[in-house]
Amino acid sequence: MKQYETVIGLEVHLQLSTQTKIFCGCSTEFGKDPNSQTCPICLGLPGTLPVLNKKVLESAIKIGLALNCKINSLVKFDRKNYYYPDLPKAYQISQYDFPIAHTGYLNVKTGDETKKLGITRAHMEEDAGKLIHDPAIKSSLVDYNRTGTPLVEIVSEPDMRSPQEAYDYLTTLKLHMQYLDVSDCDMEKGSLRCDANVSIREEGQTKLGTKAELKNLNSFKAVKSALEFEVARQIKLAESGERIVQETRLWDESKQITISMRSKEEAHDYRYFPEPDLVPFMVEKEDIKNVRTTLPESPSKKQDRFIKNYKLSTYDVDVLVQDRKISDFFEECVKEYNQPKKICNWIIGPLLQEINSNEKGISNDRLSGINLVAPTAKTFTDLIIKVEDGTISNLVGKSVLTSMLDRGKTSAEIIKEQNLAQVSDEGALEEIVATVIAENSKIVEQIKSGKESAIGFLVGQSMKKTQGKANPKKIGEMIKRRILND
Repeated sequence: MKQYETVIGLEVHLQLSTQTKIFCGCSTEFGKDPNSQTCPICLGLPGTLPVLNKKVLESAIKIGLALNCKINSLVKFDRKNYYYPDLPKAYQISQYDFPIAHTGYLNVKTGDETKKLGITRAHMEEDAGKLIHDPAIKSSLVDYNRTGTPLVEIVSEPDMRSPQEAYDYLTTLKLHMQYLDVSDCDMEKGSLRCDANVSIREEGQTKLGTKAELKNLNSFKAVKSALEFEVARQIKLAESGERIVQETRLWDESKQITISMRSKEEAHDYRYFPEPDLVPFMVEKEDIKNVRTTLPESPSKKQDRFIKNYKLSTYDVDVLVQDRKISDFFEECVKEYNQPKKICNWIIGPLLQEINSNEKGISNDRLSGINLVAPTAKTFTDLIIKVEDGTISNLVGKSVLTSMLDRGKTSAEIIKEQNLAQVSDEGALEEIVATVIAENSKIVEQIKSGKESAIGFLVGQSMKKTQGKANPKKIGEMIKRRILND
């Protein structure tokens, strides 16, 4: 039986988080009434002239530099001509032969290795509108609000050899883009969209096979599932001697299959030509250098630094670095209280649990949202210190954190209001310990016979009686002393 190699390349459309569109002053705010954010320029009415948004250019250069690309000093736009109902001008302003960035790479951890996956190009372009298919009226409607929204299309080399590698590439790329703060990367809003090109070839061959382009991929999981199905489909065709045709296929999420959309025997002729309304211009090397100085520390470099400087595990660091704001918050906390591991445990444990369970969702900074009040590094570490010094128990500390996030008060205020301070005075605990020992004679006999682990049960009973206020360490010492020294 022949062995086949999978070849995958991805095209990612990244919507930039600018306040206005790429060639006009219309707002890019998401969720507004249909066709309420348009003007003669983005609708392509006669006599209008586009003007490039400077922020879009800077963001595109930043993306190119972060992806280790070469930056073209010549900025030139082109018209990509095709007709579709959501494209009011019947052409799209894009970049063809002079993309803003080209010939780069992204290091991607996949499995037990890190692969250097090539980036062919990254170019600026405007988005099209949005078609809304309404079965109730048996018609399709067009919303032009998205028309003219700035995009950077990032095209990879066909360097991925499995659906899992494609998934790892996308998650790594998304993380890098979030660190750059150029896009919210929200797939539900369409801020990040992906098309996949996939083909197979016999192992040992260098010529690319006939590819299928996969569309309608609305999540990274969908990309992986669609690629897995498509690879299996193509191998089945090859094994049966059938011809694989070049085509565009749609992913059906409900049926978990790809469906032929249209054949693509010949490359579509978009009749590219230079955009006459936007004069080509040069970007000075000094301007590119200035953009480079704004690049944040990359996620991979931050991971290495956290492991080296804070002696954290790879797992801990991976969780912290998945969100730039969370990782920055961690470092702010370490400045307040130099106990990196303890702070890390509280962030990736109780804090992220509270954030992820918040029903209304959290904004992109992951530390503030509709229902939660963001703690400061000072208030957060003050809580941890109170648990460590025995002022409150670990269990009570978690409930205090919940109150802090709900109400925006400090741990000291909540502890005082609710009388949560841990009881450590032996005199106050003596009666509780005596009662628990008297009520659990069988457990006491087990402890006396050498099973000291059973002390934990008696500690738990004592904590119940004090509603979690007793110092468990102090309780344990008292129980052990009373039973074993009798």
